[in-house]
Amino acid sequence: MSFYVMLSTLSESGRKVLRERPGWIRKVNADVERMGARVVAQYAVLGPYDFVTIIEAADNAAITRMSVELGARGGVAGMTMAAMPLDEFISRLEGRDGRKGRKKR
Repeated sequence: MSFYVMLSTLSESGRKVLRERPGWIRKVNADVERMGARVVAQYAVLGPYDFVTIIEAADNAAITRMSVELGARGGVAGMTMAAMPLDEFISRLEGRDGRKGRKKR
């Protein structure tokens, strides 16, 4: 499984739905789960984006399908970036397999 960071902004229609039904966000997160991904963490933020969501998915193809599906609904626009846990990143820079801590051959 891989991690992704999704930065999302509500459209005008998305803001209206959220104002009328704040729990709508949980429904969207449940839809993400049905698409085969998992919301690891989610934050409402101030600034150019409305939400930062950490998602775990099988691969780039799976997160792409999920992103397209969510965007096609019209309530939100997003930018999705692949992410790597810091320990794995450091291990790979040191030439080790980050998940097992072994030296690569």
